[in-house]
Amino acid sequence: AMAGDGSTFRLRCSLLGHGQDVRGLTCGLFPEGGFVSVSRDRTARLWAPDGLNRGFTEMHCMSGHSNFVSCVCIIPPSDLYPRGLIATGGNDHNICIFTIDNSAPLYILKGHKNTVCSLSSGKFGTLLSGSWDTTAKVWLNDRCMMTLQGHTAAIWAVKILPEQGLMLTGSADKTIKLWKAGRCERTFTGHEDCVRGLAILSEAEFLSCANDASVRRWQISGECLQVYYGHTNYIYSISVFPRCKDFVTTGEDRSLRIWKQGECTQTIRLPAQSVWCCCVLDSGDIVVGASDGIIRVFTESLERTASPEEIQAFENELAQASIDPKTGDLGDINADDLPGREHLKDPGTRDGQTRLVKDNGKVEAYQWSVSEGRWIKIGDVVGSSGATQQTSGKVLFEGKEYDYVFTIDVNENGPSYKLPYNITDDPWLTAYNFLQKNDLNPMFLDQVAKFIMDNTKGQTLLSTSNQFSDPFTGAGRYVPGSSSGSSTIPGADPFTGAGRYVPGSSSNAIPPVGGVDPFTGMGAYQSNAAKVENIYFPKKDAVTFDQANPTQILGKLKELNGSAAEEHKLTEDDLIILEKLLSATCNTSVETPTAQQLQTLWRAVNWPEDIVFPALDILRLSVRHPTVNENFCSEKEHIQFIILLLKFLNPKGKQANQLLALRALCNCFVSHAGQKLMMEQRDEIMTQAIETKSGNNKNIHIALATLTLNYAVCLHKVNNIEGKAQCLSVISTVMEVVQDLEAVFRLLVALGTLISDDTNAVQLAKSLGVDSQIKKYASVSEPAKVKECCRFVLNLL
Repeated sequence: AMAGDGSTFRLRCSLLGHGQDVRGLTCGLFPEGGFVSVSRDRTARLWAPDGLNRGFTEMHCMSGHSNFVSCVCIIPPSDLYPRGLIATGGNDHNICIFTIDNSAPLYILKGHKNTVCSLSSGKFGTLLSGSWDTTAKVWLNDRCMMTLQGHTAAIWAVKILPEQGLMLTGSADKTIKLWKAGRCERTFTGHEDCVRGLAILSEAEFLSCANDASVRRWQISGECLQVYYGHTNYIYSISVFPRCKDFVTTGEDRSLRIWKQGECTQTIRLPAQSVWCCCVLDSGDIVVGASDGIIRVFTESLERTASPEEIQAFENELAQASIDPKTGDLGDINADDLPGREHLKDPGTRDGQTRLVKDNGKVEAYQWSVSEGRWIKIGDVVGSSGATQQTSGKVLFEGKEYDYVFTIDVNENGPSYKLPYNITDDPWLTAYNFLQKNDLNPMFLDQVAKFIMDNTKGQTLLSTSNQFSDPFTGAGRYVPGSSSGSSTIPGADPFTGAGRYVPGSSSNAIPPVGGVDPFTGMGAYQSNAAKVENIYFPKKDAVTFDQANPTQILGKLKELNGSAAEEHKLTEDDLIILEKLLSATCNTSVETPTAQQLQTLWRAVNWPEDIVFPALDILRLSVRHPTVNENFCSEKEHIQFIILLLKFLNPKGKQANQLLALRALCNCFVSHAGQKLMMEQRDEIMTQAIETKSGNNKNIHIALATLTLNYAVCLHKVNNIEGKAQCLSVISTVMEVVQDLEAVFRLLVALGTLISDDTNAVQLAKSLGVDSQIKKYASVSEPAKVKECCRFVLNLL
């Protein structure tokens, strides 16, 4: 154990102000040495150290949520807000953004469909939020850029890592996920219950804490390096000391624990059941928030330690606390076997050790303090006060907190059903929903509603005043997810395609100078001492795959038709029809493709996948023709058409089919109908297309880069930031695997086109770390266009 004055944390001060549980804390930037707290009382408060004594003063109180506030983080300073911003998340599903000197929000971010319970900020104004709706969202300024989907239960914890583009989420599904540029790279398994908190140790390591009462240390690569045990109940939060690997945890066992060199070196008990949150100030002092609404600060510094009277008052509060044996914080207790007070004559063996004694029929709990060399009383152990549920918000159901979770048996031998209930809910409505969800007879409505009312008698929402309310009487209980205040303004889901492509909307693209098309290489640019002009982006027109050898394609089609199964065979007439279609669409004749030709082509492209590729090639060439484009991409046919092409993008399928499907999708962009369809189905198409990167086929990579470029061209015309976010994520992901310089070049042009004339897109690209990914291409000697285009992009970043 670590004795000696310097290494023991003692009380610095207790701060009253919040009316209910303090649920979140974060170090402030301004004023220096300060912090921000958020609470169930629906407010956030900014605290500044007061120079005179050892305390803090409440600078101001911020309100903007219509329900409990559950998390907070600071957005670092920017040119626009040199003192940074404060972000808070709440049970009203919203995120409020405050400046540090105004009590009303600057703006509100809407989009989550349930409680926002975790926030983390990154560089360039990015904000990551985690919610009980099972998603995390990436925000830039006041817009949602991406939604991270993959967890199957509430996301309780989120963190943006120091390396750009990397993010972590921890969930009630017991897993942690690592995301890169918006895609899940890795899932960490090991915790046996809800993951509740995350803390970053370095670029390569992080910590997690969970309801399984353990802390784990992980490597980003996926390996769990260490598991720390010490808490006896849920661990709610974890915070790292500055400039080292030591950390602090708080939890449902009424304690704050300090960990140094991997050992729990000190346990501080609090007179509140749930110690919800903690943060470590730059000074190394620890701030904790708990269910009694009081913020307490602990320090190792003797100068900042509270006066003996304040410390005595804190110990008295602790001694008067009632500890419920049912919570298991003190192990299994059998009052008859307990020794008397004389047991306290023997010194403890380690800091934080607890001992129970019986004094005049009362059970008391004591904790050993190494630094003081004495047993400190931490409370009286009392029977439960009649309420069946445990303390504030302790009942979890499907990863969310409720005041009660009842078990209801409908008939003797049938299954039992779980019914979660919050004090703020309407018992009748809850009963009705419960019967609906479990497909039970509506006749039971009165019975179930009465059962709820009988079992929650007298439990109403009381606001706790500053004196200590006993956590078992139900005063000030935690009530998550009460559904009031949910906004009906549709928080446009960033990937539903809201904000669709609107043709003819003014395009502010600059025409390429000099008319040299960098894709065809015609009139390839000769660099000289004169200032190099950016002829590369923003690109205005789609890039298509036009190269064709009709004779070869038809030859292959006939050959494969010969060996095709009877039900697929085309007649001689069919082959002639397809030959006409090819000549009509490859500009060798003036005829317009006919409906009959397109029906025959549709039969051919539905051939088995091992022989379909010549037919796909005809489709790829034909879709450039306005008539064909209109036919396949119009409202009537397009779903079948997209399903067909997406089927061929399966990375397990034949590479020839993947290649031709990607090229066909690129060629769809030549006409208005095709562009409209591509933009409407962007999310599906991009999500499937990116899977083809794994085959390491250079032609597939070029086609994938071209598809991304064609999307960039469309997105540059309509300022759709969610679409741009998806495209940037694809560019970043594909950039990692491509070797071929033509593919790299097309990705660079796509990137340049996406971020031209759009500061939001520039910030997003930076936060994904795209600039560091492309730097190496600025020194490529051949072809010169790669180097030149790369430098133009880097100038924007």
